[in-house]
Amino acid sequence: MNQGLVALIFLFGMLFFMGIGVPLAFSLVLTGAGMAYALDFWDTQLFAQNLVAGVDSFPLLAVPFFILAGELMNTGGISRRIIDMAQAWVGHIRGGLGYVTIGAAVLLSAMSGSALADAAAMTSILLPMMRQNNYPVTASAGLIAAGSVIGPIIPPSMAFVIYGVTTNTSISALFVSGIAPGLIMGGALVVAWRLMLRRMDLPAGKPEPMAARLRATGHAFWALLMPVIIIGGMKSGYFTPTEAAVVAAFYALTISLFVHREMRFAELHGVLLRAAKTTAVVMFLCAGAAVASYMITLADLPSTLTEWLGPMVDNPRLLMAVMMIALVAIGTALDLTPTILIFAPVMLPIAVKAGIDPVYFGLMFVLNGSIGLVTPPVGTVLNVVAGVGRLPLTQVIKGVNPFLITYTLILVLFVIFPQLVTAPVAWMR
Repeated sequence: MNQGLVALIFLFGMLFFMGIGVPLAFSLVLTGAGMAYALDFWDTQLFAQNLVAGVDSFPLLAVPFFILAGELMNTGGISRRIIDMAQAWVGHIRGGLGYVTIGAAVLLSAMSGSALADAAAMTSILLPMMRQNNYPVTASAGLIAAGSVIGPIIPPSMAFVIYGVTTNTSISALFVSGIAPGLIMGGALVVAWRLMLRRMDLPAGKPEPMAARLRATGHAFWALLMPVIIIGGMKSGYFTPTEAAVVAAFYALTISLFVHREMRFAELHGVLLRAAKTTAVVMFLCAGAAVASYMITLADLPSTLTEWLGPMVDNPRLLMAVMMIALVAIGTALDLTPTILIFAPVMLPIAVKAGIDPVYFGLMFVLNGSIGLVTPPVGTVLNVVAGVGRLPLTQVIKGVNPFLITYTLILVLFVIFPQLVTAPVAWMR
């Protein structure tokens, strides 16, 4: 039997392991072990080396520090100040809290790099406000969930770090590629929310005095300075994306402890513990995926898939569309990180052979996987919003559906017009 076909069969076998309740990281390890045995590559020493190699990477150090920065932002009041500023400027408009949610999502995305951190912060702060002002809870929760997935697109982004390490693609270029699409996603959410307001009976509020708006902006000054430092530092060459994560964490710690003074030293232990637990989960996934990816490489699965795709390799847009459809199906079953770790090394060589820019493909890959975060049945962000907001999961799923349609249209737009991604990258390089 063709080695690539064997690898593909075992990848689908991984879904069986997940279906019977085996944790994802262990499913990856078992899949890699099964492929090694079936392909006669079994070697315990090699197996252990690949587990260690999956996390023994300097660029991956960005992940724990960005996770820590997100925890510090939420605990130290940085996230709340961003939301307060958006509320002061646009909260009085009819449906204004929806626009506040979108604005906060875009701004928080430029600081945390994590959809889950943004979802938790916005749900805990904005959802009670929306309830208090008689906003439909279903639509409100759906908008918060949809806004949260901008987090992995606008830099800094943990997803781009993991993708860059996994596929040996420039992380800095990936960061730049996410700026324009992230802003387009925010704009599309504004349009979708405006259309939804037609069916909502929401009164306009009283505008805040200019003095109050300026005061709220002043309170958010240190928060707004954070993405300027991070992105500006990387663009100017002062530090790498990995070093940017350290700068972000140190900056968030300094502002939380000594400027805002909303976090006490006693709370630091809990923040570090939460960040460490999240980091452990992500890194174990990376270790398990490294084993499966190594076996996929030995089995030469990309060549097998290239043979199957055949004529599509000569039509980049058609190939891109087919890959995006495949990723939609994958995204309903897997979270963003394992999707990147398992399928990016398989799909990227095919895309490059078809003449697709690897940075553009990386942006599209991460964008599609991010949409999977709000796509049932897995939908990690949906579960976070439901858990923090104490809502039934079905209610959040119903609320996010209109925004899923919006994001699908954006995917189609980027497939038809890749210049929307590639042109800003070429201009900013």
